[in-house]
Amino acid sequence: MLTRVAVAPSGFKESLSAEAAAQAIAEGVRRVVPDAEVDLIPLVDGGEGTAATLVAGTPGGRLVPTTATGPVGRPVRTHFALLGPTTAVVEMAAVAGLSLVPRALRDPGATTTYGVGELISAALDTGVRRILIGCGDSGTSDGGAGALQALGARLLDADGRELPYGGSALTTLDRIDTTGLDPRLKDTELLVACNPFNVLCGERGVARVFGPQKGATPQQVEALSASLDRWASALERDLPSDLDLREGPGTGASGGLGAGLAALGARLLPRFDVLLDHLDLDARLARADLVVTAEGALDFQSPRGKVPAEVARRAKLSGRPVLVLAGTIGEGAHRIRASGVDAYSGILPAPVSLPEALGRGAEFLTDATERALRMVLLGTRLAA
Repeated sequence: MLTRVAVAPSGFKESLSAEAAAQAIAEGVRRVVPDAEVDLIPLVDGGEGTAATLVAGTPGGRLVPTTATGPVGRPVRTHFALLGPTTAVVEMAAVAGLSLVPRALRDPGATTTYGVGELISAALDTGVRRILIGCGDSGTSDGGAGALQALGARLLDADGRELPYGGSALTTLDRIDTTGLDPRLKDTELLVACNPFNVLCGERGVARVFGPQKGATPQQVEALSASLDRWASALERDLPSDLDLREGPGTGASGGLGAGLAALGARLLPRFDVLLDHLDLDARLARADLVVTAEGALDFQSPRGKVPAEVARRAKLSGRPVLVLAGTIGEGAHRIRASGVDAYSGILPAPVSLPEALGRGAEFLTDATERALRMVLLGTRLAA
């Protein structure tokens, strides 16, 4: 019998928060099984909604509103979170996310993580000594250069002039002057929750994998890749460490923000190890008869550190069936089955424009859940 359903979705970028997606799925479940016990477990991967979700799950946690420099260099209203007197959360998507980049200005060579550094500085002003930086849903590819600039580093060309914002500017980088770096960083633990599959440089470097999604042309992708190679060389020389900043796990997180922060001494950690364990997720999945997870897009990247793959992996530890719902089904989506997914489905009932799909996301997700659950119940009546 289907009496307990665990609903553990990610958010749908530019459409639904993880909480809204969970509510939409729950409504669809109750249309089919009105008496079902539905356990809502909205999940974050370091991207949009991370700070708010962690605050909601932390007694005494609170969001701190502020203003910082957005990805196109204009001030934006944003926030960071305090989870207690010593721990803060900086969500890079809240100040440098793709949703904050107007479509007409989507040039990943020009956008900046300067606001991320400003949020880290604002968090330090509260007296915390541990900062968790959530990486995901970025609209930038500057290798974290902007964040370092905001924290006091000077990026200089061969004539000693400071570079402007953006990854493209790194093509003229000569050296990094670190004498003005915020001294509080030395006494602060920086933990970066990131996708370890994302690396800064190489054939699978962040410019080549994610640049096109952020608006880069093929020519811009190659130019940006060369700029990030130059950035990595400068970091290795001027902020030396034992880390592999080029192809080390997580260095490509959020357009290379991982590498920039790692050069400051941050620890790059698998995001789910940092973000999910406080939810008692494994035990909650084990109690369910069916696990439903969801994400905006399902494609060849989904098995590489995305929420549905992680949920499926954990659900299979207790032998629970897993259904994935996705806003779009892309090339290579079938690979998600290797993670333990039993079935997946797109939520769109017919071809629609992108604005309509984003605006009606909750409606489409609820209806898709109902359709999928009815098929599940039909399947239980048929012998294999």
